[in-house]
Amino acid sequence: MPILGQNQYGKAENRVVKITRDGATHHIKDLNVSVSLSGDMDDVHYSGSNANVLPTDTTKNTVYAFAKEHGIESAEQFGIHLARHFVTSQEPIRTARIRIEEYAWERIGTVGEDEHSFVRQGQETRLTQITYDGSSWEVVSGLKDLTVMNSTNSEFWGYVKDKYTTLPEAYDRILATEVSSRWRFNWSDDEQEMPDWETSYEQVKKHMLEAFAETYSLSLQQTLYQMGSRIIDHRAEIDEVRFSLPNKHHFLVDLEPFGLKNATEDGAVYFAADRPYGLIEATVLRDGCEPRIPVDLTNL
Repeated sequence: MPILGQNQYGKAENRVVKITRDGATHHIKDLNVSVSLSGDMDDVHYSGSNANVLPTDTTKNTVYAFAKEHGIESAEQFGIHLARHFVTSQEPIRTARIRIEEYAWERIGTVGEDEHSFVRQGQETRLTQITYDGSSWEVVSGLKDLTVMNSTNSEFWGYVKDKYTTLPEAYDRILATEVSSRWRFNWSDDEQEMPDWETSYEQVKKHMLEAFAETYSLSLQQTLYQMGSRIIDHRAEIDEVRFSLPNKHHFLVDLEPFGLKNATEDGAVYFAADRPYGLIEATVLRDGCEPRIPVDLTNL
């Protein structure tokens, strides 16, 4: 007889926007929340009995009710409230996983004017995943779609060459990538002091960008390691950082047929290629810690 394996269910991509009014000044939290629950769910698979099933529509309603009842201090804190509720309020549910994307808005104008008008920020999407099993927590946060570029201070040479190699060595090139990253917090139980989630995110992004900007790069792998190392060195609450960095290639355009020299030192013209692209991925760990962030980030 076939045996049921790992399973979960829930309501995915619940869009919730919470407006907080501080007098005439308004604040926005804009989230996309996915709830996934697992536990004693054998019967619903084997016989169709829904006796242990909390409807996915109920999980959706809970997301909206909690946004009103508890507010949204941060994506992480909101996910923690939800995960704790589902595991502690429903006996059949043993584990809750909450995934959240956060979309940032910035105010139009200064404080004192247009205090209720906003424009959507386009730099990156903030991410978090909270998993709770009734006794321990795992919080993995991150970002995606953060596009960065160094217009110089990057080289690529000395690599392996064979009969299929056509790429010329570069001693002054553009280095650009679209950062997708996840980092795992070492906060795991309620007895520990909880991190300041908002400050942590801001500081991780700051160190990530500073490392990218300040590294004289001989390879994107070297830059990746410097970005992860700087986060580990400066943020004690984080034990593991994983990156997926597609190399946004910029190739010098051959303008010799038109009698034009196209040299980097003169300010060159490039062709920005969107595909195919080199994909550089790696994890940077605090010494003594084991990796737990999945190698494949496509479903995290």
